[in-house]
Amino acid sequence: MISRLSGTLVEKTASEVIIDCHGVGYSASVSVATSEVLQQGEIVTVHTYLAVREDALQLFGFATKDERDMFMLLISISGIGGRIALGVLSAAPNVELRQAILEKNPAFLQRLPGIGKKTAERIVLELQDKVTGSSMPNSSVAVQGLSFIQGESIAALSALGYQRSIAEKSVKNAIQENPTMQWTAETLIRAALKNASK
Repeated sequence: MISRLSGTLVEKTASEVIIDCHGVGYSASVSVATSEVLQQGEIVTVHTYLAVREDALQLFGFATKDERDMFMLLISISGIGGRIALGVLSAAPNVELRQAILEKNPAFLQRLPGIGKKTAERIVLELQDKVTGSSMPNSSVAVQGLSFIQGESIAALSALGYQRSIAEKSVKNAIQENPTMQWTAETLIRAALKNASK
């Protein structure tokens, strides 16, 4: 099983990356969020999941372990395959997905691509207990949500090769520069990357 790739990002689109690992190019399907934080030409590390079917092998890549964990939870639901799961992860940050599940809010999930009413209800029903044991144990998002997003952002920067101390400082500075910002993991990662490169 391929669980992680480290190498040079030689090509990328919004939905796919190609990473050169010692002369071998691995193609992985990714979410928009992961694509945005990976810089072409740089050494990157992505967490992966290999889907094995009778007619094909498909590799999925993730900037953070948390995104991969949510992907794994989503594909455990009947009717959700890898492509739909990536679409969901591209459309909503993990913290918002967890909040919707914990608050039993299928209406939010129905607005995501590929998710109908019955599938949304199954997600809430089947993942309620599994998500409760995650990094966000309840729905008080005001403080805990931001803390979770900070953790996601730091993990993403670390996966991109930044030292943890630099990642933490960059995330903290980004929040201090925009204290009223309604942060998502994606916007915070982008802002922190700008700080880290200063």
